[in-house]
Amino acid sequence: MRKFNFKISVVGDGQVGKTSLIKKFTQGSFRKDYVKTIGAQFSLYDKIIEGDKIRLILWDIAGQDDFTFIRPSFFKNSKVAIIVYSLEENKLGEESFKHISDWCEEIIEYCGNIPTVIFANKADLIDEANLANFNNQQMFNEKKYLGFYITSAKTGKGVHKAFNTIIDKLYHDVKALSAEL
Repeated sequence: MRKFNFKISVVGDGQVGKTSLIKKFTQGSFRKDYVKTIGAQFSLYDKIIEGDKIRLILWDIAGQDDFTFIRPSFFKNSKVAIIVYSLEENKLGEESFKHISDWCEEIIEYCGNIPTVIFANKADLIDEANLANFNNQQMFNEKKYLGFYITSAKTGKGVHKAFNTIIDKLYHDVKALSAEL
C-alpha cells in the first residue's frame, strides 16, 4: 500500500461556508451558527483508492481582511486550491463572487499555478428555478479551473461529489506521473 498526502487550501471571503463545507465532508455535520475562523485550521480526511491510502489535509484559511498578513504561510505546499463563494442573492453573494479573481491572484502568488476549483456554496438558499438557470459554468471553464461545483454545506448537495472528484484527480495525476518515471 502506497501513501499519498495532499494539502488542499480552501479560501474565500468570510461567511461563505468554507468551514461548513469541510465539516460536512469530513464529519458529515453542519453547524447552523457562524463561528469565525481565526487564522486557519485544518482537517484530515482519509480514503483508500486502488489499495493506496490517500490523506487529504484540508486547510481552512480565514477570509477576513484581518488575516491577509498571515495567509501566505498557510498556502505553502498546497497541491490544489478551492475558492468558495456564496450563491446568496445579497451583498455577501455579490462581493464573494467578485473576489474570486482576487483569491486566484493570491493563490498564484503564493502557490504558483496549482489546480484551482470553484465551489458555489449555499445552494439551499437559492430558489431551485434560479439555480437551474445558474450559468457561470462556461465562464469558469474559460478560465481553466479544474472544476466548478454547486454545493450546499447544509444539505450536503454536491459536497461529496466535489471533494471526491478532486481526490480522484490528484491520485490519478500522481499515479500517472510515477508510472512515467
